[in-house]
Amino acid sequence: MTPSRRRRRRLAALAAATTLALTGTTAGMAHAEVPPDAPEQLKNGDFGAGVAPWFSYGTGPLGVTDGRLCATVPGGLANPWDAGIGQDAVPLKAGAEYELAFDLSAAPGANVKAVLQLGAAPYTQYASVDAAATSGSQHFAKTFTAGEDNPGAQLIFQVGGAAAEQTVCLDNVSLRGGEPPEPYEPDTGPRVRVNQVGYLPGGPKNATVVTEATGPLDWQLRSAAGTVVAGGRSTPRGVDEASGQNVQTVDFSAYRTPGTGYTLVADGETSHPFDISGTLYDKLRADALQFFYIQRSGIAIDGDLVGDEYARPAGHLGVAPNQGDTSVPCQPGVCDYSLDVRGGWYDAGDHGKYVVNGGIATYQLLNAFERTKTAATADGGAGLADGSLRVPERGNGVPDVLDEARWELEFLLRMQVPAGKPLAGMAHHKIHDRNWTGLPLDPAADPQPRELHPPSTAATLNLAAVAAQCARLFAPYDAPFATRCGTAARTAYAAAKAHPAIYASPTDGTGGGTYDDVDVSDEFYWAAAELFLTTGEAAYLTDLTASKHHTGAVFGDQGFGWQGVAALGRLDLATVPSGLPTADRSRVRDSVTAAADRYLEILRGQAYGLPMPGDAASYFWGANGNIANNAAVLGTAFDLTRDAKYRDGAVQAADYLFGRNALNISYVTGWGEHAARNQHSRMYGNQFDPALPNPPAGSLAGGANAALQDPFSANLLAGCEPQFCYVDDINSYSTNEVAINWNSALAWLASFLADQDDAAAVPAPTCAVTYTNYGTWQGGTGFTAQVTIRNTGPDAVNGWTARFAFTGDQKVREAWMAKVTQSGATVTARNESYNARIAPGGSATFGFNATTAGGANPAPALITINGSPCTLS
Repeated sequence: MTPSRRRRRRLAALAAATTLALTGTTAGMAHAEVPPDAPEQLKNGDFGAGVAPWFSYGTGPLGVTDGRLCATVPGGLANPWDAGIGQDAVPLKAGAEYELAFDLSAAPGANVKAVLQLGAAPYTQYASVDAAATSGSQHFAKTFTAGEDNPGAQLIFQVGGAAAEQTVCLDNVSLRGGEPPEPYEPDTGPRVRVNQVGYLPGGPKNATVVTEATGPLDWQLRSAAGTVVAGGRSTPRGVDEASGQNVQTVDFSAYRTPGTGYTLVADGETSHPFDISGTLYDKLRADALQFFYIQRSGIAIDGDLVGDEYARPAGHLGVAPNQGDTSVPCQPGVCDYSLDVRGGWYDAGDHGKYVVNGGIATYQLLNAFERTKTAATADGGAGLADGSLRVPERGNGVPDVLDEARWELEFLLRMQVPAGKPLAGMAHHKIHDRNWTGLPLDPAADPQPRELHPPSTAATLNLAAVAAQCARLFAPYDAPFATRCGTAARTAYAAAKAHPAIYASPTDGTGGGTYDDVDVSDEFYWAAAELFLTTGEAAYLTDLTASKHHTGAVFGDQGFGWQGVAALGRLDLATVPSGLPTADRSRVRDSVTAAADRYLEILRGQAYGLPMPGDAASYFWGANGNIANNAAVLGTAFDLTRDAKYRDGAVQAADYLFGRNALNISYVTGWGEHAARNQHSRMYGNQFDPALPNPPAGSLAGGANAALQDPFSANLLAGCEPQFCYVDDINSYSTNEVAINWNSALAWLASFLADQDDAAAVPAPTCAVTYTNYGTWQGGTGFTAQVTIRNTGPDAVNGWTARFAFTGDQKVREAWMAKVTQSGATVTARNESYNARIAPGGSATFGFNATTAGGANPAPALITINGSPCTLS
């Protein structure tokens, strides 16, 4: 999600009924005395630096006119606090004396209340000023004594409640008193920055040292017992663009001995401890995917599965005070029906559900599973199998990652406009609360009415794409559901072609994010690609090859996200077996490796070793998700080529996320010595209420964001170097939110990392396989195929097991010259006694008949013999 598309407006003053006793009353009758040289606690109160860090909700956009901060406020709002202008992170000191002052006008005229308060429930007021604003600017002031310490209070001008539309303007807003604001200094820990989780034995092992030294430094790798096990000299890198630090790098890749509690020592500093192990990321795969179960809507979360602290009742099922998602009407004037849109995942820190962000997140879970059919290191999907996750559906014979994806898929299907209605087949863009809610708030306690927002072409194509994926991946496990997905995908794609330019409104941001997008050519490409891969039909091939994205550059340096999804179609066309013409397929694959080569070049140029440029524009809202996506491109290039440089690039990219960064913080909750734990979320509100949990282990924070679009970070971090533009605080939604599309990127990468074991040297193939499809039977209900295995190695094969996976619903009926079984889409063939031995240069053959209901039926892209991948011929 890009910052300009994903703004979060804070609902700041829901409870205006707090009774307040103050030392000091109105201007001119003050008992507190504030000296003339008292320090200023507000930022940019004269608006000479523009709008930041001021924010608003319920108003039009903030702007500076003639040196004043102005906004349009709609008339007819029920309460004064239904619209506001404010600033967060205002420090107060108990017993200190303050003066709150401001100039105010409102045209044609309105009552405005300035409230200095706690910025979360119960919204305790520390001071307030009632102002009758007129079209002429007036000065208001009040002195008071603060009753308690609060380093992060909130100033809100409540500007709602007038009958007529108002233009409200502020100037010279000041809060003087207390102590001089202390500059924020993040705790960055030791100056030696490592991946705090650890390193794979055969993989790259790099660290960054922050130092004033310009010449190489000695370094030592020490065991948990303090024994020096390796040493060397660092490489000076000069001043790092992204952090502004003078740094050097350490490469200790040559040390490969597994162990726990290692530390790296350089320049008199000792790093956080880390491990060297081939199983480092096995649990991360489960944790990153577990995030989605805890984000589920419409189901009680079982504490026996995920821990009692995360247990909660089902949200948005119509149990009071919820108004429910079981029969949700549209916004006024949008439609004349209600839909049952239960289920799905809460998108991020709010309780909204968005089709476009749900689309990319679902794709990445489905793709993580589909990758196991074509990636040699994926062990046939064992790490994502049934029973691998703590979800209620475990034990049902379906891979758990598919069960989790299905929870969102069912919701996405429910968002489709019913037949017989205007825009039938399109998908509603989103569903969320009518108004923003405060933090913290359990989903089951959300009292806001829910509304369907208008359909959009982007949402419809997201539905078409992931429903097409669903159709081929669920076919071996639940044929009726797969058929339902396939029908929905076709219907949605046709509806989008009939309505190709219905865009979500960029102003529809009350109560939820906008996710607006006016270029849907990439969505058309992605949807056509998925439908072609599932059906094999020429019409979809024609559409995707006609798209500018089919030959254009789709892998930007800053990665891909929900608003630019052409890369998703390209990645699947490169990896999923299909009837794409050979020249096209080669070019598509070459584009993936070319992008990976570019990411490796960027990675080598960054002193912190991440595949993202170092300029401020590359640190944006949710950049951690894009970094993980660039790592996924590197991982895909490795799956395609088996060239270890791409695997090593993906492995090294993870270092940044787990602590090798300027802040020396792991951005993944529960992973690393010093990890994020206060991500922005209404559900995980421990920072506001100790009775609530922190986000669960495996939750990825959005990360450093140089634009600082939330007022808390803007106030705290103004002028920060890009990698320092992050704060682990629940108030900072533009740097520290959780979101399903960031965690889906992490889940894909974690699955890839877990599959690499110790990241040893890649062995050369010792077998070659020919797969021959002799065509369909009369009526097209099945086909006959033959597999020939040739031993290209120097040693005889004594007993063999061949394994491959179909793309869809194909199922072996009978076989000859091998004992053949099938589980889901995966076929396993074991030798007979008479063909167990294959001499060097020799071969063995087996064949089978299989049934299919139709759709694409390409040759497998990966066939292994005794677990090792063979060359396909």
